[in-house]
Amino acid sequence: MKILLAGATGVVGRLLLPMLVQAGHDVTGTTRKAAKLDSIVAAGGRPIVMDVMDRAATFAALEQAHPDVVIHQLTDLGERDFAANSRLRNEGLPNLGDAAQAVGVQKIIAQSISWIYAAGEMPAHEHEPLDVDSPDAHGRAARSARAGEAGVDKTPATIILRYGLLYGPGTWYARESFTTDQLQRGELVVNDAVASFIHVADAAQTALLALDWPVGLYNIVDDAPAAKKDVFGLYASLIAAPPPPYQAGKAAWERGESNAKARQLGWKPIYPTWREGFKTELT
Repeated sequence: MKILLAGATGVVGRLLLPMLVQAGHDVTGTTRKAAKLDSIVAAGGRPIVMDVMDRAATFAALEQAHPDVVIHQLTDLGERDFAANSRLRNEGLPNLGDAAQAVGVQKIIAQSISWIYAAGEMPAHEHEPLDVDSPDAHGRAARSARAGEAGVDKTPATIILRYGLLYGPGTWYARESFTTDQLQRGELVVNDAVASFIHVADAAQTALLALDWPVGLYNIVDDAPAAKKDVFGLYASLIAAPPPPYQAGKAAWERGESNAKARQLGWKPIYPTWREGFKTELT
């Protein structure tokens, strides 16, 4: 197929691009920065500069590539700028969705986030409501994610991959990362909040597999939702940092997410739990 990979040089996109090429697809990879075009060529893609915040340029890029499928792996978190990332979801992704619709794209596979569900007792499933009515930061994240998902849902077949917390090369949870620095300085306070993780290689592999999946929403998380006190206790031990300070408690929405729906399709993560993945990445 002809595929446009939006965000081809990001933490997921740079792993996904060679997977798509190896699978035999004709891939156009986008980046906002001309300096990164050569890396797309080196991975076997056709490079193009595209910033989805620029509506006219996005339409022009889609006209030029004229893909059968668009895969969205765009974020704006390189500088931990959450406001910029929200703007991308709210304002940029509708441009991408509209442009895809205008050129007759038949399928969009789009990344989203999994930690946006409302309060509950058990790990969240895809049919459950999102926490869009909360006035706090979690509610803002849920509304932003929902807006991003709606922005790209403009084709006959849209698949939304709600990734768990990404870890591995280039993420915030890697040997050289913001989190590692925090733990080594004793600045990261942990609690009983339950979270779901996914290795960045699993996130990329899943986007490839999703080319053949039924339309719908999927939580792409590993098999082991876990309390942050346990996750970062192991993390700290693996990097020889002191045990992180602990404060009891958690929010009602901090319950992790279930991957049962993806598992029913035969999906198997490379790293079934964060324990194996962290040991691989941090030692």
